[in-house]
Amino acid sequence: MTTPVALTIAGSDSSGGAGIQADLKTFAALGVYGASAITALTAQNTRGVTGIHAVPADFVTAQIDAVFSDLEVGAVKIGMVAQAASIDAIAAALTRWKPGHIVLDPVMVATSGDRLLASEAVDALRAKLMPLASVITPNLPEAAALLDEPVAAGEAEIERQGRRLLALGCRAVLIKGGHGEGAESIDYLVDSKKTIALAAPRVATRNTHGTGCSLSSAVAAGLAKGEDLERAVQGAKAWISAAIAAADRFSVGHGHGPIHHFHKFY
Repeated sequence: MTTPVALTIAGSDSSGGAGIQADLKTFAALGVYGASAITALTAQNTRGVTGIHAVPADFVTAQIDAVFSDLEVGAVKIGMVAQAASIDAIAAALTRWKPGHIVLDPVMVATSGDRLLASEAVDALRAKLMPLASVITPNLPEAAALLDEPVAAGEAEIERQGRRLLALGCRAVLIKGGHGEGAESIDYLVDSKKTIALAAPRVATRNTHGTGCSLSSAVAAGLAKGEDLERAVQGAKAWISAAIAAADRFSVGHGHGPIHHFHKFY
């Protein structure tokens, strides 16, 4: 029996709630072996980011090559890329290795409001990583930023932005509705043929640190296990909703605390 393997290419969160740490917890919680290539170290906690140290692009390449040359990677999740040089390195490596599934989470700003992607790198992300992606997973502000538009209000505008993002080269878009309003948090999966709305009750909690990282990793985990995209997204939505609902079982930090990745186990 082959062990499903997923690779996360992202930044490290020293407080353990987001980034590489959240991705590996998500993979483990969903029965997938996790590997990692770190793009940046952050000095970070639940209150904010106090420092970012980018990993040299050639060492990002070395990590990716080391993983692919030995492990059977079923899916790749890309999170924080930090700088344009890293984007170039990631795009070149993934073009060489040709993984079956790539989930791109266009991380630009942390839950705390701290910027995690250099403004000059946004164009590179659009041009070089989006065309490689099986699916991208922006939240409402990120979708708007990628299109240089105001944040969408309402289902029709969200779907229109999803289709504009598709035109940039990715095969599907999952626009996350956690920044929206109302009793339900609704995510929209948009591909060339249809739009699917995925709703869950909105949970009143301040413990949402790492939510976006973890949702995209959950999608990658499903794809690594052989699920099709729609099933992987539905499973990820159900899992992340339960992880957010269980977040207040933790008392971690004094800001935006982490979600509960292992809510099924304790």
